[in-house]
Amino acid sequence: MTRLISLGVILGLVVIFGLLSLRVMSIFLLPLLLAAMLVVIFGPMYRALRQKLGVQEWFAAGLTTGFVLIIVLVPLALLVVRAGGDAIAMAQSPHGMRLDPTVLSGLIESVNDTTGLTLTADDINTELRKVAEDIFGPIATRAPVVAAKLIIGVIIMTVALFYFLADGARMFDAVTRLIPLDQRYQWQFLTEFEEVSRAVVSSTLLAAIVQAILAGFGFYVAELQAVFLLTLLTFFGALIPFVGAAAVWGSASLYLLFFAKSTWAALGLALWGALVVSTVDNIIKPYVLQGQSKLHPLLALLSILGGVGALGPIGVFVGPIAVAFLQAALTMLQTELDTLSDRTPGEESSSLAEK
Repeated sequence: MTRLISLGVILGLVVIFGLLSLRVMSIFLLPLLLAAMLVVIFGPMYRALRQKLGVQEWFAAGLTTGFVLIIVLVPLALLVVRAGGDAIAMAQSPHGMRLDPTVLSGLIESVNDTTGLTLTADDINTELRKVAEDIFGPIATRAPVVAAKLIIGVIIMTVALFYFLADGARMFDAVTRLIPLDQRYQWQFLTEFEEVSRAVVSSTLLAAIVQAILAGFGFYVAELQAVFLLTLLTFFGALIPFVGAAAVWGSASLYLLFFAKSTWAALGLALWGALVVSTVDNIIKPYVLQGQSKLHPLLALLSILGGVGALGPIGVFVGPIAVAFLQAALTMLQTELDTLSDRTPGEESSSLAEK
């Protein structure tokens, strides 16, 4: 009886401190999840370095982590700096946020005749600049905080990547001993995580790259300025469902329509974005997910959209993983039920007699 009470107390402590630890670590879940996915992608490279060079785990993990920093993070940082330069140039341009008076002339005359007002193009441009300052002012104010959080997240992801590579096997063994689940099922869950993680990352990046290239072509044909910046913004926007590339090419179309007298260019860019750029996302992601993770295309699409709707941007990764885990758990359940049904009543009686 005393032992049962002690066990109950221990379980209660595990639940309490587990929830508290989850609360404390929740802000780091995205960097840790990204680090785990990078381990899945670059794990073969880590193992190849260990086998060919015959070095220790920490050294091979350091080489792999350095390779990831050089190949992934450094080019990404250079792209962001280049795009930031284009953004600053646009903001400093005297005509960056001014509507062309010739575009407004007909609309202003109609509004003035209807309402009796005496609006001018300068009045509208002044009001537009105030609205832009009200919208982008808070964003600019929070930029240092966002940048600091981003830097901290990258550092945590890098450190976690190193330790996941160097001590991943020992971490997994320690966790598996605490989970009361058959070893083969634990490995099945790990296999599902590897397959889905690789599929989610590859499908998301591939779709974003294709959308950015297609959108960049549209920006170039429409003769927009800062094509590089708009293309990079399309890439990052395409990583987030519901926001997607439409937020960029849609804004560019409105700019062509209202800020420049390019009605046909605005219409053409809008049609290109709606029929080609945004449509290709719904083709690539389900196709790649279905091919690499054995998820049905409909489940693959719904898992991404539902994950984002429930969890935000991190749902892009968590949604498909959760659905894949559910599918694996149902397969395990079916296996266990089949095993139980295969046992005859006579076998069950004899096993009970032996006990």
